[in-house]
Amino acid sequence: MTTGSSEPSPSLESGGSSGSSGSAGSSGSAGGVAKAVHIPPERLARWLDNFATRHGETTYDAQPAVVTVHAADGAIARIDVPFGPLEDLSREGLIAHVLTDRRLGILLVRRGGYGAGVFHGLKLIDSKVGSRHVQGKTKAGGWSQQRFARRREGQARVAFEAAAEAAVRILLPHARQLDALICGGDRTAVDGVLLDPRLKAFPPLVQGPFLAVPDPRQKVLEQAGLEARALRIDLTEPS
Repeated sequence: MTTGSSEPSPSLESGGSSGSSGSAGSSGSAGGVAKAVHIPPERLARWLDNFATRHGETTYDAQPAVVTVHAADGAIARIDVPFGPLEDLSREGLIAHVLTDRRLGILLVRRGGYGAGVFHGLKLIDSKVGSRHVQGKTKAGGWSQQRFARRREGQARVAFEAAAEAAVRILLPHARQLDALICGGDRTAVDGVLLDPRLKAFPPLVQGPFLAVPDPRQKVLEQAGLEARALRIDLTEPS
């Protein structure tokens, strides 16, 4: 299958945000220059058209988990299928798939705070964020250091318990309707929160990407919802 566009673009579109969105850098390879870009689902059709404009006639190799686009000049775009599998193995099928509004749970946990939210498409329909004080590390030694470490561990435990309570309050009522749970922050902290017996329904729902976020606040949670929907495209262009 081939496609083209009459609207050339001078540069790649990107998510334009911190964390997992935006350009992920580039590196040289034997076949050209490779880099990863992240774009919102709403930009995919335009991005594919621009890819064809820049690189010539395109063909699609669509599989349930990944769609690879080959261009006449040797450029290759590999698109990971989010929330797969892809059922209609075509360009149009991929575009329709990524534009489908899904109900996503977001769980962000760090020592300095937590956030839990439920998105339907772009709309945040329920959320809670909070913070807990956890002391930083100390250079003191001996008994003083040990007491400090125990205090810090206790503070972290209280913070993670608060995160679990938020997940129970916000995510659990939507568990049956969620298409996926996207997590971020500190992996160990997230894993610890998901060990709560009340949240046993959620580990099977976890999908990537794992989001790199600062201490969760409302705007951080809202941005995480956008990043959870972003498409990753691994692009190799002729050098």
